Order: sequence, then C-alpha cells, then structure tokens
Amino acid sequence: MSLIRARVKEHLPSVLLTLLSIVQALALELLWSHIQETAYLYEFSASAVLWWGQIGAVFLGIVVIWVVYASSAMRLRWVPSIGDSVYPFVIGVSEFVLVAALGPEHLGAWFLTMAFVFAIMNWVSHDTMRRARLDEENAEFFRNRGRATLKDFTGAFVVVTSLAAIGAALLFWQGAWFVVFAVVLINALLAWQLYVAARYWDRSVSLQSS
Repeated sequence: MSLIRARVKEHLPSVLLTLLSIVQALALELLWSHIQETAYLYEFSASAVLWWGQIGAVFLGIVVIWVVYASSAMRLRWVPSIGDSVYPFVIGVSEFVLVAALGPEHLGAWFLTMAFVFAIMNWVSHDTMRRARLDEENAEFFRNRGRATLKDFTGAFVVVTSLAAIGAALLFWQGAWFVVFAVVLINALLAWQLYVAARYWDRSVSLQSS
C-alpha cells in the first residue's frame, strides 16, 4: 500500500495540472469568443467599461485559480482524494457560467457565480493544506505555521456573502448603482489574491532553499 501511495503522490502534480490546464484553456477560449462576438463591448459608453471590467475579473479569476493550483502542486505533496480529480471540473463549469453570464442581462447570476468561485477556491485551498499537513514530506513547510481557525476564514466569508448578496439583489434590481463599485472591488480582490500568492511563493521557495 505504501508503494501505491508513493506512486499516486509522485504523479499527482502532472495529472492535476494537465487536467486543470485543459479546463482553463477551454474557459479562455470561451472568453475570447465572447469578446469577438459581442458588439456592445466596442461601443463608446460607460456600460461598455463596466462589461470590460467583468471580462477583466473573469480573466484574473482564471489566472488566480491556475496560480493557486500550480503553486500548491509544486510546493507540497499529499495523498489525493477523489475530490482532487473532481474539483477542476466544478471550477471549470463555474468559469464557463461566468463567461456565459457576462453582460447586462445576467448580472445577478454573474455575481452569484463569482461568489461560488471564491467559496470553492477557499475550500480547495483549505482541503489541500489540511491533507498536506498530514504528510511528513511537508513538515518543514508547516513547522512554524499554526492550524487554520474560523477567524482565518473571516475575510473569505465576508467576500462570499457580500458577492452573493449583491447577486441576489441584482436578480430583482437591475439598475443598482453599486454594480460598478462591486465590479471594481472584485478586480481589486483578485489582483490582491494574485499578489498574495506571489509573495507566498517567494517565502516558500526561500524557506525551502534555506
């Protein structure tokens, strides 16, 4: 059994990243098709700026998801569960929905889907770290890191519930003034997530090399 576990752990990074790269490529292709085929994106109007903000958020989300997965797979080793093979498909479907919901007609659904993306990625990250902590190969990485508590998820909870509330409101109130602010906020949060991931990667590499 130990041989099988070792074999699974050895092949997990390549299998996981190959699967995710296929899903991400399909999401980017759908996004590019939407950009090419949607006429209102090229109108000179405030609305067009808003819709480009949505597109920017979807693109940033795809990049952040790739960075989180790639950095985890390269830094850590863990015994995968079936969920590790299922999560990329769930995330991929949510990305496809985000692209399909772009534009003025489906703002509520777009914000609700974005809330789901934030929630599932936080769950995947926590689940990965929880199981990686159980593996002795990652002992150096977790040596000075305490276990996550409910307090550590306060920010994620606020973001997810806020996006879900905005999405629910927009299902009934299409002319909401806070849409522009919310789209800008999503882009800022995703850019911050990318920055944090980059800093975390640098700290991890310096730790392992020291």
